[in-house]
Amino acid sequence: MQAVVAMVGLVALMAVATPPLMHAQSPHVVLVAGDDEYRSEITLPMLAAILEKRHGIRTSVAMSTPIPQTKNNIAGLDALDTADLMVLFTRFRALPDDQLAHITRYVAAGKPVVGLRTSTHAFLYPEGSPHVALNDGFGREVFGQKWITHHGNKSTTSVTLNQEQREHPILRGVAPFPARSWLYHVLPLHGPATILLEGDSLNSQQAAKADQYPPHQPVAWTREHKGGRVFFTTLGHPEDFSQESMRRLVVNGILWALGKDIPAAGADATPVTPYVAPESFDLSKVPKGD
Repeated sequence: MQAVVAMVGLVALMAVATPPLMHAQSPHVVLVAGDDEYRSEITLPMLAAILEKRHGIRTSVAMSTPIPQTKNNIAGLDALDTADLMVLFTRFRALPDDQLAHITRYVAAGKPVVGLRTSTHAFLYPEGSPHVALNDGFGREVFGQKWITHHGNKSTTSVTLNQEQREHPILRGVAPFPARSWLYHVLPLHGPATILLEGDSLNSQQAAKADQYPPHQPVAWTREHKGGRVFFTTLGHPEDFSQESMRRLVVNGILWALGKDIPAAGADATPVTPYVAPESFDLSKVPKGD
């Protein structure tokens, strides 16, 4: 009887500790954090917890170490070797060959990718490096655009739905919202894309160049890379993730890229623990990682 009681207790404990939908065949999502400014080392683990606890998806998080600004080391990239989806949020990295290979092998295989904000300029290798073509080419080829410019970090963005795509599953439960992210200039996109969200820059610091850099740009879209689904958004400021629509947008995008069904009201994007947006880093004051 004691053995039976002990076994029942163990089963009850496992039921509490293990998300009800998670099992060995659950998709494996690897989230790669490595930006200088937008606190991806906080926001990506928050998203990982949502994926695990709300959706039964196995996750791993790879991070720049020892500090977020370290340009040449992201620990945990070997998890990509067994990943079903990569979420990338990096900026101007110059990774050693063995680490870079995990990322390039992954995307070369045509597996699904979700990218955020600075991943248009995920890499910055010096002239003479055999990887210098990735500086512009990676963002353009995988996500549909490289780094061009933005509308100034004192501006904000009004985010609206592309009405022609309002029935797209990624937009389920997503409403227009004010984003702290300042608008990136991305037009014209490289290759075919389905634009889901659009943004208007408020208080643009590019007003004198409005003809060259219009203050209305796409901020989220889908495309394909080597046959794999890609979802990308230029949003990603830590304050954006205080918005339910922003969290749901990214979780919906991950589910869509995996080929999973998205509920009619959108995915549950409730943080597992209360989310308080951290301050973004001031690039003029942050530590300089190698």
